[in-house]
Amino acid sequence: MTSNTSLKQWVEECAKLTQPNSVHWCTGNEAENNELVELMLKDGSLTKLNEKTFPNCYLHLSDQQDVARVEHLTFICTSAEDDAGPNNHWMDPGAGHEKMDGLFDGCMKGRTMYVIPYCMGPIDSPLARCGVEITDSPYVVANMRIMTRMGSDALARIERDGTFVRGLHSTGELDPDRRFIMHFPEELSIKSFGSGYGGNALLGKKCHALRIASYQARQEGWLAEHMLILGLESPQGETHYIAAAFPSACGKTNLAMMVPPESQAGWKIWTVGDDIAWLHMGDDGKLYAINPEAGYFGVVPGTSPKTNPHAFNMIQKDTIFTNVAKTDSNEPWWEGCPDGTATQNWKGDSINGKRGPAAHPNSRFTVSAKNNPAYSPMADDPRGVPISAIVFGGRRRETAPLVYEAKSWEHGVLVGAGMASETTAAATGAVGVVRRDPMAMKPFCGYNFADYWGHWLSMSDRSNALPKMFHVNWFRQDSDDNFLWPGFGENLRVLRWIIGRCKNEADAVETPIGFLPTKDSLDTEGLDISPDVLDELLSIDAGQWRDEMSAIGEYLDSYGERLPAELKEQQQAISALLK
Repeated sequence: MTSNTSLKQWVEECAKLTQPNSVHWCTGNEAENNELVELMLKDGSLTKLNEKTFPNCYLHLSDQQDVARVEHLTFICTSAEDDAGPNNHWMDPGAGHEKMDGLFDGCMKGRTMYVIPYCMGPIDSPLARCGVEITDSPYVVANMRIMTRMGSDALARIERDGTFVRGLHSTGELDPDRRFIMHFPEELSIKSFGSGYGGNALLGKKCHALRIASYQARQEGWLAEHMLILGLESPQGETHYIAAAFPSACGKTNLAMMVPPESQAGWKIWTVGDDIAWLHMGDDGKLYAINPEAGYFGVVPGTSPKTNPHAFNMIQKDTIFTNVAKTDSNEPWWEGCPDGTATQNWKGDSINGKRGPAAHPNSRFTVSAKNNPAYSPMADDPRGVPISAIVFGGRRRETAPLVYEAKSWEHGVLVGAGMASETTAAATGAVGVVRRDPMAMKPFCGYNFADYWGHWLSMSDRSNALPKMFHVNWFRQDSDDNFLWPGFGENLRVLRWIIGRCKNEADAVETPIGFLPTKDSLDTEGLDISPDVLDELLSIDAGQWRDEMSAIGEYLDSYGERLPAELKEQQQAISALLK
């Protein structure tokens, strides 16, 4: 139980509504986790994998209609519809509560109601924030134990602070027609029904750490962002920290866990976080970031010793796999896995030569961040890490150069607001469709993007020590569809130039869109890149950029009168320079 009166009362209200057989307050200890695992093994919701080759690893196969986030069923419930903005689906808070409470009514009969106190960020960090998730899913409890600082210590902090985000979840009947994820930012609360998938059910992750936290951050003067955090350590032992935002399929996790190639001997990459960053302004005017998560909920397909050796190595033990395939040796298998042959697909069916992916394309691993060989001890520092650079990225065949630096904080906000990627034929059946995903936050910003950009812009009124901002594009291609830049570990060369710019030690040439590296300032020694290709990577086409800035202007205009004038002025100024 708890000494916090409001928490105790809320739990009692939820129990009265959902009518569980029993209520269990989670402590997060190992004995409790073992009991939950045994329960799931007994009911078949977990399968133990080969203990010799994958010790303490389990496989969960979800309902076949419950395998991903459901953005069309995800709502922001604010008093005024304009506060949610055109970037969100909106519902009136009263209507939202009525709809959800109707679904929750009696939904936990015959089940246990688990009360999960959790902390997003180091327990003793003033930058961390706490929450409580109520759920009827032991799978959610097991995953939240990995993904957050969950249990007795978190409850003690909640009792000290007196505040917490409230999250009520039930898997319900897993009926797609009775599935909704509702956020009430003004109340700091979440209600999720009808899904067991991580992004919909692990309420500490996208629901709390981005949608609710982004709203909370605006009220409190910080930033909650869909960003990795990495530390770049030089051979001399100097470490600089970078926060970076990328849309899906742009190599975000691979960058966070990059292994420096032999050509970059002596350099190291430390992973502070792979997905979410909370950035607070310090007394010195710098931004300090924490990773609010304690684990990784990563996409498995494509993970291999070549693409991400650290991720591949860390999921060889102590991992919950969701919707991957299995081999006849009872080992997990996925597309890109270098060993074994799948004999059972993610649906639990014998493959027998059937076509289609053996593992679901969105199959996942849940693993403690401390399993990562590149885990940074600074991830547990309550002060956070000082951010030297903020990097935005996208997948662009042409248009965007390999890397460029924004001319100012305000220009950098425009760069982030205009972020875009081009679709691939494999994903959509249409090549080159440009999709805007500002700051990679399109599915996750808990309020109107126009107000969000205004909040970003306001940071420069409070400090003259903010990080520099950059944009990268690893995906330039030639007319034969060949990538111009080798990518993977060689991206470290670009990060080195970025840090060089932050230290005023790397040269650049000014263009209308920002500062680009000079040919000599970007280390290409040992790379098989011709001078012509390097020119293409480090130059801009004015015609393409006139079209790009026009498209960005039209996108910004869609936010109407709430759009900050400063952002539109930045767009117009760059457009004028391009003429």
